[in-house]
Formats: sequence, structure tokens, C-alpha cells
Amino acid sequence: MPAPVFEEFDPANDCECPGCAHWRRVGPYPLPGRFGGHPAARGVLVVAAAASAALAASAPTAAAHSTPPAPPRTATPADGEPDTPQGAKSPLHGPAGKPVHGPVTTPPITRTEIINRAKTWVTAKVPYSMSLYWTDGYRQDCSGYVSMAWGLTGNEWTGSLGQFGTKITKEELQPGDILLFHNPDNPEKGSHVVIFGGWTDYTHTAYTAYEQTPPNARRQSTPYAYWSNSAKYVPYRYKGLATDPGASGAQAGKTAVPYPGAAYFGPGADNKYVTLLGRLLITRGAGAHYSKGPGPVWGTADQQATRAFQLAQGWTGSAADGLPGPRTWELLATGRGRNIKPATTPTPAPASHGVPGYPGKNYFRPGADNDFVTRLGRRLVEKGFGRFYTDGPGPAWGEADRRAVEAFQRTQGWRGGAADGYPGPETWRRLFL
Repeated sequence: MPAPVFEEFDPANDCECPGCAHWRRVGPYPLPGRFGGHPAARGVLVVAAAASAALAASAPTAAAHSTPPAPPRTATPADGEPDTPQGAKSPLHGPAGKPVHGPVTTPPITRTEIINRAKTWVTAKVPYSMSLYWTDGYRQDCSGYVSMAWGLTGNEWTGSLGQFGTKITKEELQPGDILLFHNPDNPEKGSHVVIFGGWTDYTHTAYTAYEQTPPNARRQSTPYAYWSNSAKYVPYRYKGLATDPGASGAQAGKTAVPYPGAAYFGPGADNKYVTLLGRLLITRGAGAHYSKGPGPVWGTADQQATRAFQLAQGWTGSAADGLPGPRTWELLATGRGRNIKPATTPTPAPASHGVPGYPGKNYFRPGADNDFVTRLGRRLVEKGFGRFYTDGPGPAWGEADRRAVEAFQRTQGWRGGAADGYPGPETWRRLFL
């Protein structure tokens, strides 16, 4: 297998990092050519040589760990394009780990688990490095990040990730898939991989990308397919993709998973059973309680949704405490019992101008959660203001809604208090004309 080569960079001569400042004082004769005199550039060159030698010595799974980590960048380029050199194939935890031999394996994992695993590095702000390994054993570069999210048994690189997936089309992309660009002729030129987190609007021109890039793991809206070399990114779907627990019975609100025990639910719980509980509750009418979930971390939404289901059964007192016991789980697992009755939102009569009636300003304020917010957001997207939404629109009023409304108001020529981002009767009327 051809050895991966890592990207070099030559900082500007006026770089103010401590290394550059030092060498400007003590080294008046900088190295010629593209390597320059920047100590970080020389460090990256050493990494490339070490990694190539390791691979050539018939040890394809050895990690180039003895080299110093790639120096962090002081800022992400303005256009969003990362500088992402990468390490070689290696076992978990680097050379100290046990290499995996035999055929390629694809451990089963669900889409929800992939995204939740990706979120852990974003939340922890895992710093970028092509030679260091995070506590979970995965290398802290772009390909190590995908290896972690997919739950692979070792650290892959952009030249090997494709064998764990199947090529798909843009139209088939779903959360948990990846967009991969590997340049086999010159791997250090642009090779990169990101995790697809879902489209940001109906035009499918931008999506939420989870990626590992200097200075740390991030989640952000990204133009399809990427900031640069867009035409060279190929969508892949993980071969070991499994159906989410309970998804096969989602239409009926059932699952074959037995009750795991009370210890898996409540404050501090973080496990797959919390996610499964949320999905089952949503199929029984508790969707209004979840603005973003369900997920593995127990939260107020889980307790409120569970209590709503328990109240729907006619239970009161401690029997409706919002914590699922064996009986609650049994009803959810079998699809029996009463569903949660949907909350009724009063629908005002259409206004005299023939557009949907304005419900009132209280429906569009921080903390508001109702169908009118969703309707407003969808209309704003239709009008061309979808760029403000990364996850919506949805029923919970948020900053994305306010900014989209403000942008619309400004297109009407309004300024000051007339463009405050909160829809009044005239904003509503013009939106739905």
C-alpha cells in the first residue's frame, strides 16, 4: 500500500509564534525552498519521513507516534478550509495498542450512535493532532475521527476508509454517512474526510458537517460538498450500518429490548436505553417534549415525556414520577396502553387579507414552543432565509428564527425597532402573501 504523505506548510515570514520569533533572533540563515525556516514546517517534514519509513518496513499498522504533534493553527482560514495532515494506519492507542489482523471488519453501529459519538469530540473540543491519541484510543486527526465515529477496530486514514463503506449518491446522504476526498497521487494535497450530519435547508446546497480540523473538532454548516475540491468528495455509507434500536417497530411503538433496570434512567444516566426510551415515547405522542433529541443523556425532556405517557395511562402520584419502571417499559415495549394525547394549539381565524391569521406576539418569544414557530420558519426558508437554520426550523423559538425574521424585515426597508426580529401582524402578512 502506498505510504501516506503528510501536508507541509510554510508560514509567513512575519509569523509571531514563539518558534518563529526565536529563529528570527538566532538563525539569520533560514532554510531555502518550500520548507522555510519555520520550526513547525521542519517538524511536519520529520513526521512525513518517519511515517513513510514505518509503512515501507512492512508494518502497515504502526503509528508515527514518536514524532511531535502537529502544531496547532492559530485560527481556521476564513473560508473554512482546514489544514489537515493525517497520521498513518495504526491500532487503537497507537503502537502501544494491539494491531488487528485478518479481514476488514465492520462492527455494527446505528446512525444515531455515529452522530452521538461524533458529538462527544465536538463537546470535548478534542485538539487536532496527527500523532496523539484521545482517551478512547483514536488518533486526533480527520480519519481517526471518522474511525472513532464509525466504531472501527483501529485507526484508518483517507486511503483506507473507503473499504469500510459503499459509495452512494448525494441524494442518498443521511446522517452518519461521510464525504471523503483522497488524492492517491499526492495524498497531502487536499485529502480530508467529514461526517454528514444532515441538510441545513431544503435546497441541499449546505449541510451540517462534523469534522476534526485545527484547532479542534467542530460542527458547522458547510457548502456541499466542501469548501475546496468540492467535486472530488465522494459520499460513502458505512457497510456495518445497523438499524436503530426500536426503529423497526417505530411505526407501532414497540421494541424487543427487555427492561434494563431503573439504574439506566434518571439524572446522570448516559446510555443507549435512554435514546431508545425517547424514540418509543415519540411514537406514542411525546414528540412535543423533544426539541432536539432523543439522545443518550437523560434530561428534562425524557422525564417530562415519560410522565406524560404515565399520566395518559391514568396513573397519579409516585406512579407518574417521570421515571420508567418495569410496567412503563412493558407498555412501551409491547405497544399497549394509551397514547399521549396531542396538545391542542388554538388556531386563529384567517385574517381579512386572506393569509393565515397572526396568532399574537406571545407565540414568538424566548421559551415559546408551538406550531406557529415551525410554520413561520418554514415560510422563511421558502422565502430564501434558510441560511440561518442549522437544525430547523422547529417548534422551539430560537436565535435562528429571530435572525431570519430580522433579515426578512430589513428586506422590506424597515430599520430600528421595526426590524427587531420578532414578527408582528404586518411581518406575518407580508410573509404569507
